[in-house]
Amino acid sequence: MNKTWKRTGLALGLSAALVLAACGTDDDTANNDTNGDDGESSTAVAESLDYTITGIDAGAGVVAAAQDALDVYDLEGYEVQMSSSAAMTSALGTAIDNEEPIVVTGWNPHWKFAEYDLKYLEDPEGVFGAAEDIHTITRLGLADEMPEAVEVLGNFFWTEDDMGVIMNDINNGADPEAAAQEWFDNNQDKVAEWTDGVNHVDGDAISLAFVAWDSEIASTHLMELVLESVGYNVEISVLENSFMWEAVASGEADAMVAAWLPATHGSQWDLYQDQVDDLGPNLEGAKIGLVVPTYMDIDSIEDLNN
Repeated sequence: MNKTWKRTGLALGLSAALVLAACGTDDDTANNDTNGDDGESSTAVAESLDYTITGIDAGAGVVAAAQDALDVYDLEGYEVQMSSSAAMTSALGTAIDNEEPIVVTGWNPHWKFAEYDLKYLEDPEGVFGAAEDIHTITRLGLADEMPEAVEVLGNFFWTEDDMGVIMNDINNGADPEAAAQEWFDNNQDKVAEWTDGVNHVDGDAISLAFVAWDSEIASTHLMELVLESVGYNVEISVLENSFMWEAVASGEADAMVAAWLPATHGSQWDLYQDQVDDLGPNLEGAKIGLVVPTYMDIDSIEDLNN
């Protein structure tokens, strides 16, 4: 189906992955260059980072929290650089290859924590909140029209380790469909828990929306296989955050397994919660925050002012 929300959302998602916003200006640096008693700059960390926090797409809650952190921690002169998940991890990898300083908006589950030595910066003011859960959300009325699908979606629950297997395979070059298929084939006991007692259907069409984050690529491609195993004809569409929520709320998409709550998708939840059904978490204990390579000699967001 060639629907406008799919075309527009996909175009925005792809363009975000290719373009990084401009870094902070020299004037910003100059305005924040203050000398300490020893005559050395007291903003050495800020200058080494070019007063920049590398973010992802503007609709993500982790980006909004990072922008809030600028005010809460008085990070004068800093900006949150909008990009995408793919662009952020590319910038992170390049910085690590050259052992350069970088701060990114981070979250886990994510393969970057297995690939690189990273750490979250401490957040004493609690700007990024506590642990999050990833929820399964459906459009209103789906339970009446497709009870078998809603039963499977409601049963879906896995761990960060489970998801990490698919994410790592994709990061190492596997096609998302192939990586999900391998997990599906090797974990039939868990798949059986989600599909046990569910009546098979005969090719009924169902659509899943997701945002192009590594975690959601993994979960959505897997759920495509699980729903197909009980007879559904599944269509998946990658969208930018706000379009994903709008698609489910409007009924253009049937469901998503990609809702990070309460913080990351908090603004979308506030907007659409009366227009969707929340089937509960499919993964617990997710986390968001500011992330740096362990070779950087800072431990707290407060240290970004040093």
